[in-house]
Amino acid sequence: MRRPLETMIVLGTRPEVTKLAPVALELRRHPGSFHVTLVGTGQHRELVPRHLRLFGLELDHDLRVMKPRQTLADITSRTVQRMDLLLNQARPDVLIVEGDTTAVLAAALAAFYHQVPVAHVEAGLRSGDMYNPFPEEMNRRLVGGIARIHLAPTARARENLLRENVPAEWIYVTGNTAIDALLIAARRRPARPAVPTSWLRGKRLVLVTAHRRESWGQGIRDICRALREIARRFPDVVVVYAVHPNPIVREAAEQVLAGETRVRLIGPPDYAEFVDLMKRAVLILTDSGGIQEEAPSLKKPVLVMRHTTERVEGIERGCSELVGTDPRRIVQRASALLTDPAAYAAMVAKGNPYGDGRAAARIRRVLAFHFGLTRRRPADFRG
Repeated sequence: MRRPLETMIVLGTRPEVTKLAPVALELRRHPGSFHVTLVGTGQHRELVPRHLRLFGLELDHDLRVMKPRQTLADITSRTVQRMDLLLNQARPDVLIVEGDTTAVLAAALAAFYHQVPVAHVEAGLRSGDMYNPFPEEMNRRLVGGIARIHLAPTARARENLLRENVPAEWIYVTGNTAIDALLIAARRRPARPAVPTSWLRGKRLVLVTAHRRESWGQGIRDICRALREIARRFPDVVVVYAVHPNPIVREAAEQVLAGETRVRLIGPPDYAEFVDLMKRAVLILTDSGGIQEEAPSLKKPVLVMRHTTERVEGIERGCSELVGTDPRRIVQRASALLTDPAAYAAMVAKGNPYGDGRAAARIRRVLAFHFGLTRRRPADFRG
């Protein structure tokens, strides 16, 4: 009898947990075919274990690579070294990584050094600007050069990989696992609300996240100035900003928004709490890639506070809009959606081009096909 495929999944940030938890759950539903090991890098140390518990998961190994105010070089070197030690002890048949963080790149590089095949979830996203988003765009490209199994979320992502000369037989279009996770969480009621009910009573909620490295400094301050103006312009609106724990982001937000009673700063809620906030929101302002993918499934318009995005499908379909970090532009477009019912309706009637909630099952079938457990290549997702 053939042994189960030894599958190592690397989890770093909370978004990586969100997108890989459905994959881990799906593979563990087939213990005769897959044995799953979960490895954490130590990023978002306070958030990741709590996030995993939402899906009934816990880490098997913690690399503990994170330190306060470390550089990208620090993250890269420590992750490679500690993954190297782990891979010397337990050699998996495949290493699964997701997305674009520096730790993801380093884990994939360590696997390459051990000649362990890498499967890249959410492969093929490209902004076209190697420095924006930074360093995520280049991380994605470099992981793309290492990966043997490219799990592209959309047909456009597949086209990006083909242009980079990735062999077509290495690419599978699966849809995005973020939608799988969203639908799991949306069916559950959080243990407690992320914000007091009194904050939202009689108010329209504008939900905000903003933390990208390329916006640190002036960009974050400009975003906060826009939030302040939106709150002042619309007395029936409360702005809830879920602030990233990074002190550079938190300190800028606290300085600009001090004293604004209808701009509420909260710490990062757990995933179920955040999904509940998205469901309650009338409008979402974000620089997060994952939220761009998730919000269309909840029929929420998204203003993307970045200068480029690798999630172009939502822009093209009209369910999200790129507005940058210019306060005037952000306020203008938010005001239009808060005052014009026709403009609002046009952005929520587009459907979700990123997934249908069955991406994890497709990934399981891809791995089974690639490693010879089945002979039939799975059909691609068509958004």
